[in-house]
Amino acid sequence: MKRERGAATVEFAMMLPLMLILIFVTIEFGRAYYHYNTLAKTVREAARYLSVRAPNVNVAQAKNIIVYGNPAGTGNPVVPGLSVSNVPNPTYTVTGNLPVITTVTVTVTGYTFTPMVSSVFGFPLNNITFSPISATMRSPT
Repeated sequence: MKRERGAATVEFAMMLPLMLILIFVTIEFGRAYYHYNTLAKTVREAARYLSVRAPNVNVAQAKNIIVYGNPAGTGNPVVPGLSVSNVPNPTYTVTGNLPVITTVTVTVTGYTFTPMVSSVFGFPLNNITFSPISATMRSPT
């Protein structure tokens, strides 16, 4: 029995770095997922905002909704590192003849998620560049 004293402490000390790596990586991927969902939500809000307006009206306000969460463009960006330059102009599509269907597509491109730390115990946590996030809404007319 005396030879087993402290064995649990040694085992814990050996496993601690692996557990910390898993915890930090899980937290960072959770943050990245949260940022992606936040961007998807603001893109849908901007598409909804533009869908009830005439084409090419209030585009700057829609971009502010995506970046700042409000049409006035006040406050901090909804996710760190997002700017109006990540939001290209929306595209409008008119199809059909009776009835005419107008849709608006809003997109965020080139957003890069930056982790809080660059590495955990030598395991690198690189920046993640999201693929374009877009939403399309139909105009009610």
